[in-house]
Amino acid sequence: MNLTYEVISDDKIECCRELCNELMRFQKSKAHIKPELFDSMNFETRMIPSIRKAQHNYTVVAKDGDQIVAYVYSNISCKETYSNDFATFFDLSSVCKPYVGCLSNFYIKDEYRQYGIGSKLFTMSIDWLKQFEDVEDYFIFVSNGNENALNFYKRKGFSVSHDILDGFITVLRKSKKEWISEP
Repeated sequence: MNLTYEVISDDKIECCRELCNELMRFQKSKAHIKPELFDSMNFETRMIPSIRKAQHNYTVVAKDGDQIVAYVYSNISCKETYSNDFATFFDLSSVCKPYVGCLSNFYIKDEYRQYGIGSKLFTMSIDWLKQFEDVEDYFIFVSNGNENALNFYKRKGFSVSHDILDGFITVLRKSKKEWISEP
């Protein structure tokens, strides 16, 4: 394995299409609550709109040689972005500042899991999110059935805030104050 990590610009996001679509299929395969909701979710309907609506985007790919084997996409967005026709992802009044940070898409090909790629991509993403002074609240949304991801984020210090859509998505949250108070 010859792993490298590369931050990619929004105009190069197309390179994540295949993995993003694979992520949606993976999430559907794990889901036990409303798996049919994933039928309309793909690169075009999830990632592209998110990138367009965000104030700032950050995407990192992990490569083994020339092959992309993992990616993480995070953004800084207006908190109102998370109240739409699909769902209201959190109580907007619980966020004091106008912007939130979100680790939005994260996927590692199965054969590349357990090599530390997830921790590396997570750290890069969180370090990027934490640099924004006007953001105090950070969110991660985990689809039902993906217990490995849920436990990974809990180990990284995120707490379950609540569920939405009758348990279809678990919302995890962490505040900037929590990071500051960590040893």
